[in-house]
Amino acid sequence: MSLYRDVGHPGIAHDETPWCAAFVGACLERAGETSTRSLMARSYSQWGQRLSRGRLGAIAVLTRGADPVFGHVGFWIGEATGKLFLLGGNQSNAVTVAAFDRRRLIDLRWPSARDPEHEQGPKSSVQPDFKRALAHVLEMEGGYSDDPYDPGGPTNFGITLQVYATWRDVRLTSANRAAVKAQLKRIPKSDVAAIYKKNYWLRASCAKFAPGLALMHFDTAVNQGVGRAIRFLQQAVGTDVDGEIGPLTLAASARKPVPQTLETYAEIRRRHYRSLHHFWRFGRGWLRRVSRTLALAQRIAHETAAAQIAPSQKSHIPSTEFEKEATMPSKTTAPGKAKWWGHSMTIWGVVVTTLSTLLPTLGPAIGVDITPDLVKDAGAQLVTTVQAISGLMGTLMTIYGRARATKPLELRDVSLRL
Repeated sequence: MSLYRDVGHPGIAHDETPWCAAFVGACLERAGETSTRSLMARSYSQWGQRLSRGRLGAIAVLTRGADPVFGHVGFWIGEATGKLFLLGGNQSNAVTVAAFDRRRLIDLRWPSARDPEHEQGPKSSVQPDFKRALAHVLEMEGGYSDDPYDPGGPTNFGITLQVYATWRDVRLTSANRAAVKAQLKRIPKSDVAAIYKKNYWLRASCAKFAPGLALMHFDTAVNQGVGRAIRFLQQAVGTDVDGEIGPLTLAASARKPVPQTLETYAEIRRRHYRSLHHFWRFGRGWLRRVSRTLALAQRIAHETAAAQIAPSQKSHIPSTEFEKEATMPSKTTAPGKAKWWGHSMTIWGVVVTTLSTLLPTLGPAIGVDITPDLVKDAGAQLVTTVQAISGLMGTLMTIYGRARATKPLELRDVSLRL
């Protein structure tokens, strides 16, 4: 029923309806790709672009019986002599990998927005930088410490004694504890980098996210645990919280703006830190760490956005005289050619319009009290007429001033003597 709903068919209430196309469509939708949203398997013969050969994940469309209307659809896994292997739904009434006669193959399809032959992975031209993330984490962690209040015990470069013993494949005992601790104090930098990459960067799937988000996620995995970091991330992007990085989490993180995700992620981390019983001891340092990580992650996110925009701007060469003229710097924006805003008819038009409209309401707040007696004495019609004329004049000044404007505005210091 969920598959039907995901492809736009919530009215189907029975699973007797063939659902191989619903499975493929739901997988595509959950991964951020638009499906055909049809329950006809052969609808995928017109979806995306055709592949000349099979590749992992391609959509394979097969015949089903003699009727040209019917078919079957699934994801291409591989092939052997005369056989195709598809991951699909409604195969023996289940989601399975099954073998099919290759002669049944009608078409192999791939998303049209992607290069089917030379796809290079993530869409972003800027990949997460493990070295930069590691440098930040090591700066946050510091050197060797053995604080009695630290549940991790002896730690060097953020690597606990137990983690180091596991890395060395040593069973930590009271007999060898002192020797392993001495080795931890002298741990080579190469081992530090290898431990962080295997135990945290790869386990938390940091490289699958945008660079700024990868940094925040990596720092969280190191300091608050890989499983908890994944759940925090899933909360931040608004998807199912199951502790597993899958297509739903990746799609949700791709849809949500990175700066917004980072702010939410940071606040989730802060809440968790405040809930710990030893927050009184380490709380200030933890919160400072989140703030510094957030600042760097936001900076990386802005750098990434700029790097993705810049190439398209640099590569565009005006091809027509019109484009050349349009891309030339405007003469009105040259330095020293701006005018003071006080000389702008547009600005004064807005001021007059605003005052004529709002002064009767806001006047008492600033000491200008237009009382009912005053209105009565002056004549309600006169006040209304003056307001209307002032508003009209202000509007005309605004339109005329904007139409004839040729220079940008600048700020100037103004002194008032009362």
